[in-house]
Amino acid sequence: MISVNLARELRDAGLRWEPASGDQFVIPDRDLDDRVFSISEMTIDVRSSPVGRLIAFNGTVEWALDSIMQREVIWMPSEGQLRDLLGDRFIALERVPAGLRCVVDFDGHRMEYVDANAANAYGRAVLHWLLHRTPAEIGSSRG
Repeated sequence: MISVNLARELRDAGLRWEPASGDQFVIPDRDLDDRVFSISEMTIDVRSSPVGRLIAFNGTVEWALDSIMQREVIWMPSEGQLRDLLGDRFIALERVPAGLRCVVDFDGHRMEYVDANAANAYGRAVLHWLLHRTPAEIGSSRG
């Protein structure tokens, strides 16, 4: 799983999130930082409200939180979601002595991102892309 700090960096760099069933997130700054929540049509879903999108907790929840604004949570994109965001830029994921190396091609430049787990390696590549993308890419991408 991607680290919370990297997920926060991705959000702050402009990674957009359209919450969907199966997505995971954390709720920072409410003594829940170490708990990962999953959106599920049975227990947690996304609702629109006049003030923004709500992530709603259905049924009984032990700490009595029934909903929270989407902007108050941090999306924890999965390894697969991060790889999908890289799209055709992705070249390979390779095992190296330091962990795993994600190899990507950014406009003809081969870049490598190494981390102990694949999700963070992919996440670092996506973060680089977010911070260096062109205005045309910003308008045409999910992230």
